[in-house]
Amino acid sequence: MFIVNAPVEKIIELDNQIFLIKIYCPEIAQSVQPGQFVNVRVSETIYPLLRRPFSVCDVEGDFFYLMFNIYGEGTKILAGKHFGDTIDILGPLGKGFNYEDTYETAIITAGGLGAAPFPFLIKAIGKKKNIFTFIGGKTYRDVITHGMTNISMSTDDGSLGFKGNVVQLLQANMEMLNSSKIKIFACGPNAMLRNLKEFCIKFNFECEASTECAMACGFGICQGCPIESTNNKDQYLLVCKDGPVFNVRDVVI
Repeated sequence: MFIVNAPVEKIIELDNQIFLIKIYCPEIAQSVQPGQFVNVRVSETIYPLLRRPFSVCDVEGDFFYLMFNIYGEGTKILAGKHFGDTIDILGPLGKGFNYEDTYETAIITAGGLGAAPFPFLIKAIGKKKNIFTFIGGKTYRDVITHGMTNISMSTDDGSLGFKGNVVQLLQANMEMLNSSKIKIFACGPNAMLRNLKEFCIKFNFECEASTECAMACGFGICQGCPIESTNNKDQYLLVCKDGPVFNVRDVVI
């Protein structure tokens, strides 16, 4: 884990007000694993007070990328950064995806900005496995395809691709899912992850999900990001330290 004042290389605006920020930071770029995150102090002042957690979206040499939209004051400040501005970054943090399992096909399942960690994961898997991506959103404006491969899309309103949510899209492709040994890698809103967990348990699919939670420290000291364990009803895990990636069977979403 490093604390680095890292310079911004550039800000890239994708479609639908989605931003990528490219940051020069060899320490993190060379040590981070897919699914891990960084905790970013977006301002040199005390406002906003808390750091903001972001999944590492991709790595390119000594640079890494973060993906975000403008949701509040913190991300508004981040979107206004320019070349050479420095950002106080803590990371890499948490536990990432176990992508070197014995599965044959990786099924990437993302909802909205849950697409953020997957360009890096897809690059890490490379040609070792088959990869298919299922992406969902409320409307076409919420579907993010940056860095994806073999894409199938769904929207709740039918404005793009399959009409329905991304779990229903998976159900519509059961023939493909049953054709090889698969593992599902997921990230998205909790409602999506709950439905996906039920789907995976029903059809006995392995699934790891990157979960989201408000957090402060990012490494387990503040105890501010608990998630309930299913293996011990009296036990709570921490999203920042024990996750953010969990087997969906191991936690209550």
